[in-house]
Amino acid sequence: MELREGQVAVVTGAASGIGLAMARRFAAEGLAVVLGDVERGALEQAAEELMAGGAQVLARTVDVSDPDEVRAFADAAYDTFGAVHVLCNNAGVGSGAEGRMWEHEPNDWKWAFSVNVWGVFHGIQAFVPRMLAGGEPGHVVNTSSGDGGIAPLPTASVYAVTKAAVVTMTESLYAHLKAEHARVGASVLFPGPHMLRTGLWESHRNRPERYAKQRPRKTPYRSLDQYEAAMKEAGHEVTFTPVEEVAEHVVDGIRADRFWMLPESEHSDRQIKARSRSMLDRANPSYLENFILD
Repeated sequence: MELREGQVAVVTGAASGIGLAMARRFAAEGLAVVLGDVERGALEQAAEELMAGGAQVLARTVDVSDPDEVRAFADAAYDTFGAVHVLCNNAGVGSGAEGRMWEHEPNDWKWAFSVNVWGVFHGIQAFVPRMLAGGEPGHVVNTSSGDGGIAPLPTASVYAVTKAAVVTMTESLYAHLKAEHARVGASVLFPGPHMLRTGLWESHRNRPERYAKQRPRKTPYRSLDQYEAAMKEAGHEVTFTPVEEVAEHVVDGIRADRFWMLPESEHSDRQIKARSRSMLDRANPSYLENFILD
């Protein structure tokens, strides 16, 4: 798909991190950007920054776990710009490492699924039919994670499960769009290949009361800074991928109609091959036995 001035890109989770980087990158291509996020203050700041740079911007607070709010978000985008060409279902939360997966509270699972899985579906349902009806070229990008979509991360099991679901949802979307002979493409994004400085580690700041924890959080690190400091103290170097590189990868992937938005990485390739070999050989997943889970 060609990206050009006059098109419209919608990004959820757009107030910070990967979402804001994608919005900046689309704006640099001359696209109008529709920003959605649950954090009003950060969203307003992001919108002001983009408008100061000359971008056309519509910003709306939206809880992607609520289908009515997402439909209203889509209505606002179409009422303002008349079309949507790029949809990035990027909003996500991390529910923390709470020990063994059976030790997670039901609300940990409900909250993570409501945003990371249902939020992606609500975006698809609210926007894709209108994108198809518009008849113009378009593209949908759903943000997954190597922690779930490439090989599961047992230390963050709830998060990993939700991100694995995003991969299958996007594969299904791709197949359905092809069956419709649509001019709309689909991709699944695996940010990386290294860790990213995003607000995912502090997701609890936006956790709604309906999914409140019943017990104190067990997560050992309350922020990315705490984790990085602990790793350095233990003698481990933490490498980060700039969010701007992720946004560039997204733009390149849309232009190339690339389904797997997966940066080249020897580590990822090893994980993919180990998992595939295990399945093809009908062998137990030995690649999961080396994680430190205590």
